[in-house]
Amino acid sequence: MCPHQNGDSPVDPSQMVPVNGSPNGASSTPTNGVNGQASSNGAQSTQNQRRNPYAPRASDFLSNVSNFKIIEKGEQFANAFFDTKTKIAIAKALDAFGVEYIELTSPAASEQSRRDCEAICKLGLKAKILTHIRCHMDDARIAVETGVDGVDVVIGTSSFLREFSHGKDMTYITKTAIEVIQYVKSKGIEVRFSSEDSFRSDLVDLLSIYQTVDKIGVNRVGIADTVGCANPRQVYDLVRTLRSVVHCDIEIHLHNDTGMAIANAYTALEAGATHIDTSILGIGERVGITPLGGLVACLYAANPEYVKSKYNLPMLREIENLVAEAVEVNIPFMNPITGYCAFTHKAGIHAKAILNNPSTYEILKPEDFGLTRYVSIGHRLTGWNAVKSRVEQLGLTLTDDEDDRTGQDQGTPRTVRTQSMDDVDSLLRVYHSGIQSGELAVGQKEALDRLLRKHRLESEGKSCDSRETSASRGESPERVTAA
Repeated sequence: MCPHQNGDSPVDPSQMVPVNGSPNGASSTPTNGVNGQASSNGAQSTQNQRRNPYAPRASDFLSNVSNFKIIEKGEQFANAFFDTKTKIAIAKALDAFGVEYIELTSPAASEQSRRDCEAICKLGLKAKILTHIRCHMDDARIAVETGVDGVDVVIGTSSFLREFSHGKDMTYITKTAIEVIQYVKSKGIEVRFSSEDSFRSDLVDLLSIYQTVDKIGVNRVGIADTVGCANPRQVYDLVRTLRSVVHCDIEIHLHNDTGMAIANAYTALEAGATHIDTSILGIGERVGITPLGGLVACLYAANPEYVKSKYNLPMLREIENLVAEAVEVNIPFMNPITGYCAFTHKAGIHAKAILNNPSTYEILKPEDFGLTRYVSIGHRLTGWNAVKSRVEQLGLTLTDDEDDRTGQDQGTPRTVRTQSMDDVDSLLRVYHSGIQSGELAVGQKEALDRLLRKHRLESEGKSCDSRETSASRGESPERVTAA
């Protein structure tokens, strides 16, 4: 089940018209810095703020939408069973893309996981290599011996997990967290402490343990929406509250059970989070976590210049294809950026505007991701602007009136079924030839139908002759077709 190069595509992109537009996109500059430090570019006068209700407010200067780091995960997906070679290939691809952190399965999970962790640590990647462990000294000792740059420590804090998972109270959790964090720090590597099921945990318990680990020098504290129950308002409130009581960075891990992961991640950055957990295609437990591509699309829309400077965006499609093939899934047609429909336009009014200025119906520029936009033609919604564009690409010469009539004259077959690009190109060439030779005039649909029938018969005859010639030479028809 190897996905199409540009997503799970039942339609060959060759059946669509590529559009090479170069819109004038307004560049954006970073507005906010780490932990609420505003950049000089973000300053606006009080007068401007009164005039513009959408101007930045004082609270917005805690936002890290233009100053963040991505942590890549993903092996907990049901179909994920990565061998060492695949893990290394994915790690190298992510590093080439530019993610700041790559988190690996706990080396305490199995001997193979430990060996894989050591192998990836030896690759010399620019990204920092992390591993995810339980809040337990045995796991910590194994982790620090692998050569990782950091250890992510987690333990459940909700009443559900304290009762039905590990059975420990908050006093025990706090004591163990201090022990593990101090041990990891003594080895000179990064450490993050995260609660699990944070949004169903008691707020007083959360703030108490986060303040405790912050005081002993943890690099990051983590919030986890383990069951995907949080909404953007809840995320904003919790992150903003936490931002006011700790000085360290804030990481957030968001599951997508209710479809909120990308929105929640963006909101977390607005509230002051600094690190977002993602995975390729969002793969993870159940329906997964924040997808890397979707988050990048969201952040690009907010500040394209910053995102382009930070990540190698054309690598995204390659990484998603690599992982999709490894876990035997197809890239969804509606996948942000790389889905086959992401930059495909169909309706006539859309096509006209896109051909004039792609920014009219696109917030993302496909060329920034190494992709191409298409205008789909050969269907009953096709407008004459799309037809005119294809005529020009074929090097044909027709007047606007002739272009318009061509679109109308192909109307009967395209209301029955969508026509392939070959069908459309044949019609345009026959129409052009008939106009140039005088056999056809604008509006003579019966004459056009006659010329098309003649063209089909000639094409079928050539195809038959080709097969007969191949047979006389002892060649199979498949060889001729392939050639």
